[in-house]
Amino acid sequence: MAEPLKNMYDEAFMRGFGERAVRAWQPFDTELFVSLVLADGWDALALKGRIRRISHSLGAVLPDDYGRALDILEGMAGDCRGFPYLFFPDFVEVFGLGHWERSVRALALFTPSSSSEFAVRPFIKRDPERMMAQMLAWSRDPDEHVRRLASEGCRPRLPWADALPGFKRDPAPILPILDALKADPSEYVRRSVANNLNDISKDHPDLVMELAARWHGANPQTDALLRHACRSLIRRRADADAMRLFGLLPAHGAVVRTWEVSPDEAAIGESVQVKYAVAMPLPTGESRKLRLELAVTYPRGSEGRSHRKLFRLTERAIQDGEAIEGTRRLSFKDLSTRRHYPGTHTLALIVNGKETASVEVALKAAGEPAAADKPPGAAPSLALPGAEEGTT
Repeated sequence: MAEPLKNMYDEAFMRGFGERAVRAWQPFDTELFVSLVLADGWDALALKGRIRRISHSLGAVLPDDYGRALDILEGMAGDCRGFPYLFFPDFVEVFGLGHWERSVRALALFTPSSSSEFAVRPFIKRDPERMMAQMLAWSRDPDEHVRRLASEGCRPRLPWADALPGFKRDPAPILPILDALKADPSEYVRRSVANNLNDISKDHPDLVMELAARWHGANPQTDALLRHACRSLIRRRADADAMRLFGLLPAHGAVVRTWEVSPDEAAIGESVQVKYAVAMPLPTGESRKLRLELAVTYPRGSEGRSHRKLFRLTERAIQDGEAIEGTRRLSFKDLSTRRHYPGTHTLALIVNGKETASVEVALKAAGEPAAADKPPGAAPSLALPGAEEGTT
């Protein structure tokens, strides 16, 4: 199992940072800093808790004057680059809410070294009009990292961050920023715009579709952005307008030639292989784009609840006589984001948003003996009733 990310903050890391801090500001007390960071409760802290502990410890050893403390950290930022140094902008979040102008400059400076996307959010909540005006100005910054901050920091549902309920209710303040960045030359920035729009689509699907229809066709890079932005509309909602915009027309005549899983029984920690083949009769010279997805329904414990997750298989255009064939390995290994439970797992084939075939896998606990052999003739279901006739 992979090492927990929080473990990157060990004593060696803290002492190494302390040595850098001493070079930037000789009075920095490395021993006090390390002892404060690693004090009681450290082992139980999750990643964000450890980042916050580091920020508070810095506040105890840096000068009491906030501006002077920022001067020291800003002088170190060029040598402290990467994900571990998220505590630089977090320090601003903890100590700088009452120093708006000074903090905003620091957040823009720190974001190329790590990311200030989390730290800007308390500033948005405290004074949304003022902070969103600042972020609109950042959308025109020469640095792609600062431009990305303008979009990423105001995502209504940014992972790992507190949601922005006001923007979930009304995303209007976000839209000028996204409009300014929709054709940004940096893919890094455009991907953030797509993720922001995807967040908005979960509460305001019609608004995102209106924007997509208006922006689509003017720029190939914007079109690709929109395709990613509408992924939830396509995957979870099978939104007909979204699918049509990107050439995913109804595939009523799709024929499932193969949909099978091997083996049909596995233990938690193991994997199975899914094999698929789909064709579609078409008039000569015509083609049809097909998007194939694997939908897995996972049981959740003994309460009878379940969770459905979609995995993309492939997407491409075919002509009459062609078939899309392939395999996909599905792992039942526990992850930090998904735990597996014994029970029947349903694996369904989704073609252009419609379920067309299904098969079941019996998942057992690790070490549990295999179930008795199935009676002769027992087989998984290949297709739902009427799938080949276009009724699903």
